[in-house]
Amino acid sequence: MGSSGYFAIAFLAVGGGALGFIIGLAAKIFTVKTDPRIEEVIEMLPGANCGGCGKAGCADFAKAVVTGEASPGGCPVCSADSVAAIAQFLGVDAGGGEKQVAVVLCGGNESNTKGGTHYNGVKDCISASLIAGGPKGCKYGCLGYASCANACPFGAIEMIDGLAFVHNDICVGCGKCVEACPRNLIKLVPLSAEIHVYCSSPEKGPVCKKVCDVSCIGCRKCVKAAGEGEGEMQINGFLASVDYENPPKADLIEKAKCPTGCLKPSGKYPSPVKNKPETTEAA
Repeated sequence: MGSSGYFAIAFLAVGGGALGFIIGLAAKIFTVKTDPRIEEVIEMLPGANCGGCGKAGCADFAKAVVTGEASPGGCPVCSADSVAAIAQFLGVDAGGGEKQVAVVLCGGNESNTKGGTHYNGVKDCISASLIAGGPKGCKYGCLGYASCANACPFGAIEMIDGLAFVHNDICVGCGKCVEACPRNLIKLVPLSAEIHVYCSSPEKGPVCKKVCDVSCIGCRKCVKAAGEGEGEMQINGFLASVDYENPPKADLIEKAKCPTGCLKPSGKYPSPVKNKPETTEAA
């Protein structure tokens, strides 16, 4: 090998060493220091990455908790013991309120609703809602194509006779189903709520009854039974609803004697099964 060859090798060696030194120095200067507590908190979290906390995932939530932007109780999946452990580790208040669960405010399954148009498209609620309003006559009811169930990362939603039903013992209140429903039928409510009005139609009673046997007809019996002005039940136009900041007890069901049965206990499938009506074929 000639002198030029040795010179080239030496040049590459020196140049490589200098470049490595520069890269290492730059990395040291520009490295963003990470709080080691973030990794500890990540280990304490369930790792579901469901986004129910409002963050991109568990790592993002852990960073927010360590920096004080969020409280440990903001994770809907964490057990009470895990929340307490994180709070103790960081020396902060656990925070968080009462556990929330999802509820589908519709009782219209395929058996007790009148049919709309026959739908034979993509089995997705958004797609069905865009085509003649879906397969049921009520344009405010559950479409029954399981978009919410498919969005739930915990398998808490079951489809029963074309109606989505949330199992409270599995639901963690992450809110994924709320985002997935094109008709905004799903709400996050306190787990302690004992009853719900399983209807979301604002139409007058006669209009509702034409398409659903278990709709709210705005008779106000539940509002009167709860006590006018007490706040336990509310009426907006022709639709009654529970005041979830001051929810009534389950005995209101017996007191109100709802004529359509749309006032039902929480955590129980809301609709009785009747003879399934005919649907109208799409043109």
